[in-house]
Amino acid sequence: MATSSFIKDVSEIIAADLSNRLAQWDTFLRVEKNMSPHTIRAYHIDIQHFLSFIANHLGKAPSLNDLADLRLTEFRSWLAQKAREDVSARSRGRSLSTIKSFMNYLDKQGILHNPAISLLKGPKIARTLPKGLSQEKALELMRLDIYANGQDFTSSRDRALFILLYGCGLRISEALNLRIGELPQDGFWRIMGKGRKERIVPSLPIINDALSTYLEYHPIRDDREAYLFIGVKGKQLNQGMAQKALRDIRHSYNFPETLTPHALRHSYATHLLSEGANLREIQELLGHASLSTTQIYTDVDPTLMLEIHKKAHPRAKSE
Repeated sequence: MATSSFIKDVSEIIAADLSNRLAQWDTFLRVEKNMSPHTIRAYHIDIQHFLSFIANHLGKAPSLNDLADLRLTEFRSWLAQKAREDVSARSRGRSLSTIKSFMNYLDKQGILHNPAISLLKGPKIARTLPKGLSQEKALELMRLDIYANGQDFTSSRDRALFILLYGCGLRISEALNLRIGELPQDGFWRIMGKGRKERIVPSLPIINDALSTYLEYHPIRDDREAYLFIGVKGKQLNQGMAQKALRDIRHSYNFPETLTPHALRHSYATHLLSEGANLREIQELLGHASLSTTQIYTDVDPTLMLEIHKKAHPRAKSE
């Protein structure tokens, strides 16, 4: 949803003073917060749903004064409607964060203050642990014979991509956004993650070797601005194609159904943890803004946690 289209559509159901402030907030997100187009589109969907609900609830186009007067029960009614629409708890929580972001922006700008929004708690979200691979299965995924020995463009590309995801713990979107000119020159990747925050991730010889083989088949490898991972037509490889390639490997080589691009990222973190890396180090490598996000990777098998304890604890080492 383009910004101009979003503002035009929402302006039809809200008062002019609110429309003007909404446009300013949108600019703030793009320019000051430097949010990605994907994140801004999600914000647009959330705010439009909320304002549509308020307009229907009030029976008129809501103004800034109307937002300031909203009660806690009205915010809860909006969340309840989303629940009735079978919107997941995680998505409802994200939508609430969007509305709080907008209301906090208006508060900090001295435009309005509504204390009710700060009292509203989001839905409880059950933490679900991604299913990673064992180290043996992760090594098996790197075998050349799985990829027709990497002797053509597609198979060498897929092998390089999946080794990169596991070897560096990248998000699939981060890997697919890489350009030729961003290949590591000093042994380190500079990855632009969520919130446009850069992090440094060490590369590995097996990653470099796989990429070197793939680049022999890359038709535009001399163009530094070209995407590193491309489709057969030379355009940026999309996530759907990458997921399909991994799905085909699952079915052909007896990998678990839980093998996904994100599972490779989870496996990277879990295997680092099992080898003694601490959560702060893993947090930096994954690009998590909060340590609490990284802590999900501590919810591993108790036997693994015992092995980590034996490796790391001084008393365990001496016994």
